[in-house]
Amino acid sequence: MGVVNVTPDSFSDGGRWDRPDAALRRGRELLAQGADLLDVGGESTRPGSERVPPAAEIDRVLPVVTELAAQGAVVSVDTVHAETAEACLRAGAVVVNDVSGGLADPDILAVTARHGAWYVLGHWRGDPATMNERAVYDRVVSEVCAELAARVEVALGAGLDPELLVLDPGLGFAKDAGHNWQLLAHLDRIQALGYPVLVGASRKRFLGTLLAGEDGNPAAPLARDAATAAVSALVAAAGAWGVRVHEVPGSRDAVRVGEALAAARGAS
Repeated sequence: MGVVNVTPDSFSDGGRWDRPDAALRRGRELLAQGADLLDVGGESTRPGSERVPPAAEIDRVLPVVTELAAQGAVVSVDTVHAETAEACLRAGAVVVNDVSGGLADPDILAVTARHGAWYVLGHWRGDPATMNERAVYDRVVSEVCAELAARVEVALGAGLDPELLVLDPGLGFAKDAGHNWQLLAHLDRIQALGYPVLVGASRKRFLGTLLAGEDGNPAAPLARDAATAAVSALVAAAGAWGVRVHEVPGSRDAVRVGEALAAARGAS
């Protein structure tokens, strides 16, 4: 899943693709590099970011979604807003990637169900303004699994097709670095819920912390792509459904490595 950020304040690229023409070029580039799916978003969810009203979000993403879908791309809309999901599904998107798992706007579940679209249900405990203070767990893997399972029940109750449901453990959303590593180490526990799993580790802060220099400063987002690819290989070997990444080539190769390793394990 290649990321197309149509935002002026993205943590990962600083707004390089915040105009429709630039975002379209970026989307085509990611497809040419081997992305299977393009995730188009118009609201930054980095810690402390300000919420974007649906009307502004739609203005940002709808032209990009419409054109990419018309060109044959498989398009996901990265949104927590039912209104944005509705507009983009009408325009040709086939996936709703909701990092809030329906908590931010419960109507998004019914909208997705009505369109028969795929739904990526993310784990979170609060919006970007409050999520860091909610990163408190006794047993993070067990608690995240339980909270995801509860949201799955709500999603199914809203009419979502269980065959079109994907879970995302929400790395970095109300989680510190240790929590993220625990979830990655126990991905099988999330898969045991019975649904495909999407992993979104790309360029996130916990990788920057891991790669900190001698001065202790985290590596910059653009210096985290090799570590992102390493995570992509590991989770592909563990059977993840997909990886959401900002740079496709390295993770595309990494996924092939992970899949080859998984196949070899299965054949032994």
